[in-house]
Amino acid sequence: MPKNTQWNELENHLRQLVSTTPLTEEIKWGMPVFTFEGKNVLGFAGMKNHFAVWFYNGVFLTDTEEILINAQEGKTKAMRQWRMLGLEDLDDEKFLAFVKEAIENEKKGLVWKPDKSEKLSLPDILEAKLKSDPQLKKAFEEFTPFKQKEFAEYIQEAKREATKVSRLEKIIPMILEGIGLNDKYR
Repeated sequence: MPKNTQWNELENHLRQLVSTTPLTEEIKWGMPVFTFEGKNVLGFAGMKNHFAVWFYNGVFLTDTEEILINAQEGKTKAMRQWRMLGLEDLDDEKFLAFVKEAIENEKKGLVWKPDKSEKLSLPDILEAKLKSDPQLKKAFEEFTPFKQKEFAEYIQEAKREATKVSRLEKIIPMILEGIGLNDKYR
């Protein structure tokens, strides 16, 4: 991941603030992630148009001023993000208050529990392919329900039919080889 130097001052300042807490810095997914007793608490990275600090269980943070946002409505459940355009957007006191509260929440064991999902609903194109190819169906059924859902959502999220077809063609070899959609990231 290329380093965007426009955020160096903000990143260094945040590191200084975090160093006053019991969090430990680690590199995960190519970015700094700060942990407490092995649990991810916060991370940050400079993007093209903003700098983001995210709290992994931010849904539990007290945010009366509504500073934190859900970066992906409908997808992200627990993570909350503070977006900044520069050092002037950072309030040290508020940031440290969020960090301290996040640490306390970790100590209490507050964790977002995913909702029990309903029965897996396959996109028509995937269902038809599985019915017509017994070997593919057998290989698909060997995946955990979670991984089956990842494949289904990958196709379903495409807006154009052509994209759905190309995504199906991409995942067929993966399914036959027993490779989950996101295995290379785990």
